[in-house]
Amino acid sequence: MKTPSRIVLAILACTCTVSLAAQTIALPNRKGSEKFVVMGDAGTGDKEQYAVAATITKVHTLFPFTFAIMLGDNLYGGERPQDFANKFELPYKSLLDDKVEFNAALGNHDDPNQRFYKPFNMGGERYRTYKKGNIRFFILDSNYLDPDQVKWLEKELSASGSDWKIAYFHHPLYTTASRGPELENRKILEPLFVKYGVDVVFSGHEHIYERMWPQKGIQYFTAGGAAKLNQGDTHPGDLTEVGFATDRSFMIVEVAGDTMFYQAISGAGNTIDKGLLARHLGPDTKTVTASPGAAASTVGPVVLPAASTSPGVVAAGTAPANTTSVKPTPKKKVVVKKSRTVTRKPKKTTTTTTRTPPKPKPKPTPAKTPATKPDSGQVAHL
Repeated sequence: MKTPSRIVLAILACTCTVSLAAQTIALPNRKGSEKFVVMGDAGTGDKEQYAVAATITKVHTLFPFTFAIMLGDNLYGGERPQDFANKFELPYKSLLDDKVEFNAALGNHDDPNQRFYKPFNMGGERYRTYKKGNIRFFILDSNYLDPDQVKWLEKELSASGSDWKIAYFHHPLYTTASRGPELENRKILEPLFVKYGVDVVFSGHEHIYERMWPQKGIQYFTAGGAAKLNQGDTHPGDLTEVGFATDRSFMIVEVAGDTMFYQAISGAGNTIDKGLLARHLGPDTKTVTASPGAAASTVGPVVLPAASTSPGVVAAGTAPANTTSVKPTPKKKVVVKKSRTVTRKPKKTTTTTTRTPPKPKPKPTPAKTPATKPDSGQVAHL
């Protein structure tokens, strides 16, 4: 009779035969850039986790990322030594052998003692920060945003001189999944992210893929489908630009200078979503730069051609290949105040001032939804 570990190895051997013949790496794969994989809610130890892990391993041969960010729920159920082996060490053995560095956040299914598990690189802390190239990462414990953690976060954000600021944690601040966003956490974190110029936020928890319309200048991704799946649990529209919930998924990311390139890939190896964005160059400012092998673009969002999109992807709006779909930015009415004139009569010390009252400003129209649509020119998709 086979031992449990041998059964797991047999599953791994089978899943490693996955073919990515149709898979194209859409990122530029530049020398010296920062390359990483994004995976959330991965630690089930079942065949679905091993299948996605095999796809990630295959992608690594084409796109040699050097580290991984884990968005929580790193281990479901038991956390005995054999569980760490079967739910992490075995499925990602090839990556660990290649010295890929895993950096984990805690999820609601995780024992806080995971912070002492050396391969998760948590340094014994529930939250921490680390730097890769020109990127500063901020890992938070969204299970409990206690005052000490929030105070620490503001201190670290204010002190960071890195070009890119990326935060990641388990519970999403924005999502259309059925459990909904963590509104209390949003009230605490979003003002700090806006104040200190955080560029990107990654979260898991929801077992789907979502890319939100940028909110207050920040790009939010939900990527909690590395082992589990909530079939159909995404609703693109005013909040979500691209959603995918028909297969498991993960992301690969490349940061080269002021540009971040991203690609979301299904468990079967199909491209779900891809694009690029630029870091903050000033308050409330983002700039779109050229995509790999394409001319620079200054228009708004470009909807993926149908041929580039995996089955099950739903996006807000459609457009034929090589055309753009731009969310219009309403024009603001400008009220001009006329300059005042002063008439002075001779031999009198008084001054008579004539003012032309300004035109009344239009009354603001209340927003239909709490979500903020992106400014034109923020994001272009490949």
